[in-house]
Amino acid sequence: MNIKTKVFIYQLLSFAAFFIPLRFAISYFSSLEGIWIPFLAFVITLILAPKFQVITTKEGSKVFMKWIFSKEIKEL
Repeated sequence: MNIKTKVFIYQLLSFAAFFIPLRFAISYFSSLEGIWIPFLAFVITLILAPKFQVITTKEGSKVFMKWIFSKEIKEL
């Protein structure tokens, strides 16, 4: 499997791990209706979910992760 494909899957799984619980929590605890529930969950998830990126260096492709709760950029 290509490294860019793996990073895409990591990004998708991390987004889903935040989005799905947030969507149900917002619908349970708020009085919002319709499209506003998933929209608000989407915006919050964009802020909270970690970001994965492939960077090509002289040594080869490396995967880096940046997260709002971590100050440094971590290499995976």
